[in-house]
Amino acid sequence: MSNMRVGIGFDVHPLTAGRKLVLGGVDVPFDKGLAGHSDGDALTHAVLDALLGAVALGDIGTHFPSSDPRYRDVRSLLLLERVAGMLRDKGWRIENVDATIIAERPRLAPFVEAMRQSLGAALALPGDRVSVKAKTTDGLGYTGRGEGVAAYAVALVERAS
Repeated sequence: MSNMRVGIGFDVHPLTAGRKLVLGGVDVPFDKGLAGHSDGDALTHAVLDALLGAVALGDIGTHFPSSDPRYRDVRSLLLLERVAGMLRDKGWRIENVDATIIAERPRLAPFVEAMRQSLGAALALPGDRVSVKAKTTDGLGYTGRGEGVAAYAVALVERAS
C-alpha cells in the first residue's frame, strides 16, 4: 500500500446577484456571489474534492449532497474541517494543498493571503503548506465573461505513522 497519495479537485459555480462571494472561506466584497446549495465556495469545494479523491472517498456530493437540507447555505469551511477529520480518522495526514482560482473579476490578489490562512486553519496546516493563486482567462470563456468562478486544487496526503 502506498504511503503517499495525490488528489485533484475542480469546481465551478455561476455568479449571481443577491449572494455573498465567499472563496476559501473569505468574504470577498463584490456585487455578485456564487450560486450553490451551500455558500457556493468553489475554491473550498475544489480542495474538498482533491482531499477526498486522494484517499478514494468519493467527492463532495457523496458526503454532503445538495439534496440534504442540512447543507443549505452551510459554510464550506465547516465541511472542509469535517473532511480533514475524516482523513485523520482513516490514518491520513494532509501534507499540502495547492489551489488556483479562475475569475476575471473581482481582483482577488488582495484576498489570497487571507484565503491561504483560512484554508490552513480549517485543515490544521501552517500557511506555508497551503498555496492559493488567482488567475484570469483574459476575457475568454465563462469565467472571462464574468459568468462564473472556477477553481482547481491538488492535495498530497501521507499515511500517518
